[in-house]
Parts: sequence; C-alpha cells; structure tokens
Amino acid sequence: MVQELVIAIVAAVSAGALYTAAAAKVVKQYERGVVLRLGRLRNDVRGPGFTMVLPGIERLRKVNMQIVTMPVPAQDGITRDNVTVRVDAVIYFKVVDAASAVIQVEDYRFAVSQMAQTSLRSIIGKSDLDDLLSNREKLNQGLELMIDSPAVGWGVQIDRVEIKDVSLPETMKRSMARQAEADRERRARVINADAELQASKKLAEAAKEMSSQPAALQLRLLQTVVAVAAEKNSTLVLPFPVELLRFLERAQQPVQQQPVQQQVAPPQTGQPQRPAQGQRAAQAQRPAQAQPRPGPRPPQTSSGASAPAPSPPPVPAPPNAVPARPSRPKPLARH
Repeated sequence: MVQELVIAIVAAVSAGALYTAAAAKVVKQYERGVVLRLGRLRNDVRGPGFTMVLPGIERLRKVNMQIVTMPVPAQDGITRDNVTVRVDAVIYFKVVDAASAVIQVEDYRFAVSQMAQTSLRSIIGKSDLDDLLSNREKLNQGLELMIDSPAVGWGVQIDRVEIKDVSLPETMKRSMARQAEADRERRARVINADAELQASKKLAEAAKEMSSQPAALQLRLLQTVVAVAAEKNSTLVLPFPVELLRFLERAQQPVQQQPVQQQVAPPQTGQPQRPAQGQRAAQAQRPAQAQPRPGPRPPQTSSGASAPAPSPPPVPAPPNAVPARPSRPKPLARH
C-alpha cells in the first residue's frame, strides 16, 4: 500500500514537472508575446520576462519589436522622360502593434517587401532622371509615405526609406559625360574671353601711356629680351635696322660677267660645212635685230631745212651664210 502511494506521488510530481515545463515561457526584452486561447486572441500581450500559458489550450507567439533593415531588390523602370533605369533601395521598419502584426497579416515581412517594390516602381515612373540623380530626399519621403499608408493597418511603422543606387545604360552615361564636358568647355571659353577682354583693356591703357614716352617701349623690349634669355632653352633674335639689312644685301650682289664671244670654226676643205640649226636661227635674226645707231644730228641749211641723212653702210653677210632657197608652192590635197 505504501509502495503504491509512493509511486502515485512520484507520478504526480513528474506530471507536474512536465506540465510546468510545457507551460513556462520566457519572453525576451525586445519581444512581445501574443497569446491565442483556443484560437482566440487574448487582450493581454505578454511583456518581457517569465510567463505561463496553458499547454494545449493557449499558444504563445513571439513578435520581434526591433527595427528591421530590409533591402529592396533592384527594379527596372522607365522614367517620365523615357529613360530606362535600374533602382534599388533599402527600407527600415519596426512592429509597433504585436497583435495586429500577427492577426491582420500572414507575414508582415513579406508584405512590407512586396509593397516596397511596388512603390519603388511607381516612384520611378513618376519622376524624371534628374530627380532620381539629384533630388533623392524628396523621392525618399514620397516612397516612405506610399509604403507607410497600408503598413499602419498591419501594426508596422516605416522608419526610413533610402534609394541606394541608380544604374543607367552605358549610352546614357556617355551622353551625360559629353554634356558635362561641353558645359565645362563652355565655361572655360567664357572665362578665357573675359580674361582676353580685361587684358586688352589693360594693354590699351599701357599703349596709351607708352605713346607719351617713346623710351618706355624700348625699355619694355629690353625687359622682354631679358625674360626670354633667362630660360636658356630658346634662340634669341635681336632686331636690326632695315637700312643695315639693305646695305648688306647690296654688298652681296655679284658682279655681272662680260659675255664671251662665240668663235666660229673655219670650214673644212673639200666638204661644205652647214651651220647648226641654232646658228641658222641666230644668223636669220641678226640682220632683223640690227638697228642703226643714232649718229650726229644733220646740219641745217640757211633756209632752215635739214640736209638728208646719210644712209647707213650695208651690213656684210657672214662668210658661212647659206643662200635662201626659193619656197615651193604646197601641192593641193586630193579628195
């Protein structure tokens, strides 16, 4: 009898220990416990620490209350100015109502992720490329508002949304690079033109001052020569007066040589020698080019008329001249 009583006590203690182990729950500091009794929500949400539930009747579900950092996958979209871009973002959120996060939505993490992707595509379609690249603060606020509106009913609060990266096509990158380069070149040209204008004004004032003092121009020339000679890497050419250059040019002119008379070889005996073709042309032109030299003025008679001028002496023909042959008439062409 005693033995049976001891066995019963041991069995009861063992059952109580098992029941206590099944009913005892520990909720961490960053968690909250939502209790469902027979599938029905209990109004009291268990806080951090030790708590007890009825095994088989109540079920405790722990909800993490920490801020969750969730990356939003990159989304392809077309901006309002018809540019294809690829944008990814990151979202920070936390659960503020553990009961709503368990009851209102099946998986609040998956729901927030899908809502973030949809909102990101919508923001891409409503924005220009310049806004995506330079005005991200406004887009982040709009994206946060779009995600936070449905998430409030899930017991989730969106803490922050940030657009992380915007990927552009290679052609668009090259176009933007050319645009930036052209803008930089335009600014450089404007600055250079402004500098030229200011320099021209200063040079005009300097020329006006130098015109009153001619020696100032010579001093400025000597200063320029000193500045150029200090580098020792260029050839320095000093200006000379034009009169000196002309004198040197006249001194270097060669003396004209006297023409050498061409000697004509005597003809060989036994064979008549015919002059060359060049000699024939020279002999033919020599009588035509010979002109009478102007002689003394003829004396005038008492009546005032001048006496007839004496005729020039005849020019003797050269000894090897060939008599001209009579020209023959050309035969008529037969048709």
